[in-house]
Amino acid sequence: QVQLVESGGGLVQAGGSLRLSCAASGRTFSSYAMGWFRQTPGKEREFVAAINWIGASTDYADSVKGRFTISRDNAKNTLFLQMNSLKPEDRAVYYCAARLLHIVRAPTEWSYWGQGTQVTVSS
Repeated sequence: QVQLVESGGGLVQAGGSLRLSCAASGRTFSSYAMGWFRQTPGKEREFVAAINWIGASTDYADSVKGRFTISRDNAKNTLFLQMNSLKPEDRAVYYCAARLLHIVRAPTEWSYWGQGTQVTVSS
């Protein structure tokens, strides 16, 4: 089992940057694919980015491609999301998630979730 705790959210002006972190417990972090999702009130949780267990394969939603970068440090059991050129529409609660096997985009296919961290982008 994996427990996930996100941090790094906050308020930033449009065009600015934030770096989210997700600390994972357990000794098997490197066995899991990891992902970032986001959700705004009244909307479904949506895929943002994902990375495979070793960091060799990544996937991004079209809305963030070229602006966000997902990475992981298996030695430190930590997942990151570097967010640059932030837009007001990036405002959401951001969640990290973990699953065994390969990357998928459907939130329902992910097994473990953090509690979320709020990102607010002012225009």
